[in-house]
Amino acid sequence: MMAASSETEPTQLLHRLVRLVTQKSDDKITQQYQYALKVIGSNFAPSVTQDEFSVAEGIKRKLMRQSRDQDAARFSELHRKLKNYEAILTNRWSVLYLLLNISRDKSKSNLTGSGAGLSFAAGLPVAASSTPLSQSVDSQNRGDSANRTNISDRITFSSSGISSIAPCPTNSSGNQLADNSSGNPLVISNFPLNNDSIISRPSRQVAVNTERSRGFIQPRIPYIDPSSELSEAVLLKDLMYVFQGIDGKYIKLIPNGEAYRLNQNLEVPKCVRDVINKLSELGWLYTRIQKYIDAKTKDKAFGLVGQSFCAALHDELTEYFRMISVLESQLHADQDQGVCVVGGSSSELTFRRLTVWTFDPLSRLRTLAALVDFCKGKKGGALASAVHSFTHHGDPSVRNVIRNILELISQPIKNMLLKWIYDGDLDDTFHEFCVAADPTVKEERLWHDKYTLRKSMVPSFINMSQAQKILLIGKSINFIRVCCKDRTPIGQQTGESEDDVRERVQREFNEDFEHALQTNIDASYRDTSQHLLTILQTKYKFNDHLQAMRRYLLLGQGDFIRHLMDMLEADLAKPATTLYRHSLSGILETSIRATNAQFDDPDILERLDVRLLEVSPGDCGWDVFSLDYHVRGPISTVFTPECILQYLRVFNFLWRAKRAEYILAGIWKSQMTNMRQLHKIPDLAPVLHQCHMLREKMFNFVHQMQYYMTFEVMECAWSDICKKVTAAPDLDHIIAAHEEFLDTVMTSALLDDDSRPLLTQLRAILDLIVQFQQTQDSFYDSAIDELHNQQTLDRELSRRSEKGHWGITEAEEELHHQRTEEFYSTVIPSHRAELRVLSQSYQDMVVEFLVMLNGHSDVNLRFLSIRLDFNEHYKMMDYRLQHSSKNKSFRIP
Repeated sequence: MMAASSETEPTQLLHRLVRLVTQKSDDKITQQYQYALKVIGSNFAPSVTQDEFSVAEGIKRKLMRQSRDQDAARFSELHRKLKNYEAILTNRWSVLYLLLNISRDKSKSNLTGSGAGLSFAAGLPVAASSTPLSQSVDSQNRGDSANRTNISDRITFSSSGISSIAPCPTNSSGNQLADNSSGNPLVISNFPLNNDSIISRPSRQVAVNTERSRGFIQPRIPYIDPSSELSEAVLLKDLMYVFQGIDGKYIKLIPNGEAYRLNQNLEVPKCVRDVINKLSELGWLYTRIQKYIDAKTKDKAFGLVGQSFCAALHDELTEYFRMISVLESQLHADQDQGVCVVGGSSSELTFRRLTVWTFDPLSRLRTLAALVDFCKGKKGGALASAVHSFTHHGDPSVRNVIRNILELISQPIKNMLLKWIYDGDLDDTFHEFCVAADPTVKEERLWHDKYTLRKSMVPSFINMSQAQKILLIGKSINFIRVCCKDRTPIGQQTGESEDDVRERVQREFNEDFEHALQTNIDASYRDTSQHLLTILQTKYKFNDHLQAMRRYLLLGQGDFIRHLMDMLEADLAKPATTLYRHSLSGILETSIRATNAQFDDPDILERLDVRLLEVSPGDCGWDVFSLDYHVRGPISTVFTPECILQYLRVFNFLWRAKRAEYILAGIWKSQMTNMRQLHKIPDLAPVLHQCHMLREKMFNFVHQMQYYMTFEVMECAWSDICKKVTAAPDLDHIIAAHEEFLDTVMTSALLDDDSRPLLTQLRAILDLIVQFQQTQDSFYDSAIDELHNQQTLDRELSRRSEKGHWGITEAEEELHHQRTEEFYSTVIPSHRAELRVLSQSYQDMVVEFLVMLNGHSDVNLRFLSIRLDFNEHYKMMDYRLQHSSKNKSFRIP
């Protein structure tokens, strides 16, 4: 019974378990059994925590130590892909840890010791102990066997991927090889040493006798007097403080703050000093990054993107602190266990191992410090662009770091973008978004001035074309809501709520940002712009108003314009100061009711009005009269006051040309009417012929100008704008097409700055036509008076002859002779001379006008000169026209 109970004791069960695991006899498992008892009886927690990142970093470092850089890069890429399958593979840490242990076990297969024992001890906590490994009589033999076990067999892997330290070997009496006579720890150099390279100092050195045991030889370990040189453990502890931006006891920040340096007064080998200075760069980089975070976190104007950037940097520093905590725990474990044999335990923290383990963190902090320096003074979209520029780095690890940071800082921009393109709301308190709003702009100028694009805040991952569409989407939504007073839903009705749409778009952004951004911007742009154009075309009849501009302000409604001139002729011939707007408005309404204009939309006819321009001295009604068109509502976005002013300038030019044509038509009627009467006076024939010839020249000139303006300018430009308005994808394209139409008309009508001399010359020619009308009317009045006098005299002679009296007296005959002589000798020559001067002036003006046209840059105007001088009549009168025709090549561009 006692025997059975003893077999169930925990110690006996543990002994049996160790024997089964190691597959050894009872006399050969003493070491493993003692170690198992120590672990079970201790209060240690397991030294291996489930830290996937640390294990992955350990595997990469192991591959790099074996000069397998390509395998390390491939492993990093495979591990990144593995993270995308969290729902499928949940125990990634276990798989990675198993792979790491398998690789380590393979490397240990050629060493002494039992593989089963190693598997049993893997992952268990370790601690130094002074307890002898065995209390049996043959402790010496078992101690030698324990010493033969390679130290690397007791290495375990910590959560950070850094090897923890196994217990130091003991001598035959069970005491550690840890102390010298003074109780100071041995200093073990982590640099390659040979018999001739042991660091020598003036201070005394104590050598530890080598101890040879079976299969293991301990070389001589140099001992350095602490009075002359610091131990490695002390400097490592100082480095732990430096890594956190804190001055150590011996390593401090230099006055200019550019680096941490070891005290120059300390006697430390140059190689060790160089290593310490290099490792201290970690602390200096951390300090720079932390100062930036502290300064910007307190800056409330830094904005949401800036705060996200600080949060991303803080997350990176958190990973950095995890590495420091692992190093500190490793260092404390080393100090608790004492000093190991020469060459160090494979888990002992040394300068060399610290350099290897901090290689990746150092590279990471350098990247973050460079990023911080580059981002100084930037905020919002400019900050996102600065971070995005680092994604083009050639190092994959750097790109991954930057992409993680970019993902965090772009989140506020994504949120603002979604609100803008779906609701038209600009939630930008800190002015970080690429769209800016001016709250002082009135409703009438909302489209043109209220919203603008901040080019400096456009992130580099959004191209300028996308930025323009983003601006147009939100601007269109606000224009529809504010100016058009329309609250109907925009876009296709899919049955999704607004929250569902935002969640879907947010998921698409997270999966593939670039493709989702382009897709959603295009869809929102298309739906919003189409909705806006539909409202303008249907509710506000944009096309009808555009047609009204063409018919009335550009004189396209011929019957209306002709009837209006007939009705206004008497009033407009008066001085401009005698005109009244209300009387002219009445004539306008009469003209509308008498022509086809009466069938237009009443809203259009209500907008049509009369405007009197500014009066100058000597102006008549023709000079100040103008039609006007009142524009209200959303269409005023297209027909701006500046555009209406351009319409009025074109109307004034066309009205002058139309008046010249109207005058010439009146001259022709007068000539046809008076010609039959005045042929009775033979001496008037040359003057009448001269009038007819001058009228024909003027009529040809005006007719060609009217044809040019009507067909080559107006109709071509009108055809272009109709096509562009029909195909316009948004309101901006309509505005651009309308402005291009006006610019074309203004240029072709000689109303631009470059054609100002031509316009002045043309107006002088048109004024000469008015002067010709006045001269001819004066001549006709004189001729008709003379004709009436002769007819009156003839009737009087006939009447007297019938009564039997003499025809006239001598006095009456003398008076009639003087009047006739005056007419033939004075009136006819004076009018003939006046017509000759007028004809010569007209010819000179036309020739000068043709010369200007030939030298114009517009090929259409050069062709106009050919049409005006189709028979080369004027070309023969001026050598400049002959010279220009030889050297000017008329090519259609």
